[in-house]
Amino acid sequence: MNQKADVVVIGGGVIGTAITFYLSQRGQKVILIEKNDLASGASGACDQDIILQSKNPGIHLQLALASSQMYKTLEKELDYDIEYENTGGMILIETPEELKIMEDFVNRQKALGLQVEILNYKEALRYQRGLSNHLVGSTYSPQDAHVNPIRLNLGFAQAARRYGAEILLETEITKIKVKNNQIEGLETNRGTIYTPVIINAAGAWAPSIGRMIGLKIPIKPRRGQIVITEPVPPFVMGDVLSARYIVAKYNPELYNNSESAAVKLGVGLSLSQTRKGNILIGATREFAGYDITNTRTGIKEILKNATRLIPELKEMNIIRAIAGLRPYTPDGLPLLGPVNGLNGFYLAAGHEGDGIALAPITGKIIADLITDGKTFMDVTALSPNRFLM
Repeated sequence: MNQKADVVVIGGGVIGTAITFYLSQRGQKVILIEKNDLASGASGACDQDIILQSKNPGIHLQLALASSQMYKTLEKELDYDIEYENTGGMILIETPEELKIMEDFVNRQKALGLQVEILNYKEALRYQRGLSNHLVGSTYSPQDAHVNPIRLNLGFAQAARRYGAEILLETEITKIKVKNNQIEGLETNRGTIYTPVIINAAGAWAPSIGRMIGLKIPIKPRRGQIVITEPVPPFVMGDVLSARYIVAKYNPELYNNSESAAVKLGVGLSLSQTRKGNILIGATREFAGYDITNTRTGIKEILKNATRLIPELKEMNIIRAIAGLRPYTPDGLPLLGPVNGLNGFYLAAGHEGDGIALAPITGKIIADLITDGKTFMDVTALSPNRFLM
């Protein structure tokens, strides 16, 4: 069956459905294509953090701040309960060396408008009980929040459908049609779709879409393993990370020669509690190809690290573990915007562990670029062409 659309979005995670929602809201006829099901990739196997203070000062934090503002009204816009809560968050600091790094990090974040401060150990205990007494202190920001990522994904999709979007699940792309460097459409296992605009929002699988048209997209899958407890009474204050998590994310080369299993796996604390009471304990940041299995070593090192920082976690029962692939880029920034020399082809991928936090702003930016040719902020630093030229 042949179809026509103004825009085709590839990928049914939070990035793809957010873009579909914002474009449909503006009157565009959008078809979203997903080879499996909604939230079947990283969006269904991640934590729930909308944490701002983990973002590198600069455009990354600017994006997060703008996205955070959008979250405040998003539930109403979508007419869907996404379990959004403005909880606040902390980053735990273990050593004087980490403290020095985080003091500089925090000062640069404050300069961009983030409400964040450094707490000593006793002050940190006022926000999160049970912290190990070896900690030097923590950061704290009241702006951090969390959301149910699967409900967010479904909420974007449902609202997009109300605006006329069509979502094709279990649909695989077999060919992208290009003529004279202009996108003309694509072929799928369910027929041909004619469109002048395609958005590659396939996350860790974005490179396989790029290869169909000769693009080498520098995104690598980075596995994140997370352990989940039974429901327990309220324990986690909001979003709790560790400074090691920040270092593992932005400076993995610092640990290249380490013999520690935890360091090799990029383990850093990521802790939050769902509305139902389950505690999410993460996470690894490891390059394991497209393998999404949980590993005995990964789970062991996550739990060793978490209980070292918050010993009371030892009293809680684990019920399961999940793993998903975060789309990593060499500079830690997503690829957003049009591809030079290929009219109508856009990238919206490479968010790594920030897809949930940046989904609303990504949807708005891509919708702006397609409908208006520009957006509200300078996104040159995010252009795919920084790697594809």
